[in-house]
Amino acid sequence: MTELLQSYDLFTLFAVSFLAATLLPLGSEWLLVAMLVNGSDPLASVAVATCGNSLGAGTNYLIGYRGGDWLNRKLLHLNPQRLEQARRWFKRYGSWTLLLSWLPVIGDPLCLVSGMLKTSLLRFTLLVVCGKGLRYYSLMLVTLEGTRFFT
Repeated sequence: MTELLQSYDLFTLFAVSFLAATLLPLGSEWLLVAMLVNGSDPLASVAVATCGNSLGAGTNYLIGYRGGDWLNRKLLHLNPQRLEQARRWFKRYGSWTLLLSWLPVIGDPLCLVSGMLKTSLLRFTLLVVCGKGLRYYSLMLVTLEGTRFFT
């Protein structure tokens, strides 16, 4: 098992983090923890995981941005007035929920809806990177402290 964990590198962490932020049912936290326990550079690992996960979230955003009309016609069936009302509400209040885009189950759809509602790319990026970065940084701190405590 140790040999398997040692074979993981930052590219693998990036790929798993990216895929975990798409609509695929994956998680990346386990890999970050495994790499940290095995001596990977903490800040580089957090940066790579944050970058990969944020770009994966950006993929959901782009799907919503470019495919929002199709999604609305085929799945949501919102009339134009209702869609504009949702857009205004999300722009004013809801975009702050992107800080929670790292949460399981709701995070990926939040990014998709953000794209559908044409949230500014700069606002989307700043909020998502902050939320995901703080999550990975917190996980790093807990992991490093845990390894000190148990060794």
